[in-house]
Amino acid sequence: MTEHYRSALLALLLGIGWLGTAQASSPRCASAALEQAQRLLVFHFGEDDRIAIDPEVVEKAPLRNPANKDQTFQVLEVWGTIYKGQYRMRLIYYTLGQECVLMGQEILEYSRV
Repeated sequence: MTEHYRSALLALLLGIGWLGTAQASSPRCASAALEQAQRLLVFHFGEDDRIAIDPEVVEKAPLRNPANKDQTFQVLEVWGTIYKGQYRMRLIYYTLGQECVLMGQEILEYSRV
């Protein structure tokens, strides 16, 4: 294997590794959203050892602040379950420096009615 070939292969592997790391990074305020999702399910249904929160946090399209059109809120989606029930939660944050300020939240049961 020539030195040029080795260098190109190494660069390719490093690039692939970097892409995987970039895609795997979690959104800002993700840890706050996971904690709040747990609190939200407990608030609605009470303490229950069957509550489980999916660790995946998905960032959705930002939401414009209705009181200030120049500001946007971060919307994070988290899924949780209680026994057989599935719940989609969207937690809405305003980022103030390093702080995640909870501005709103919604919970929707995922079921056929």
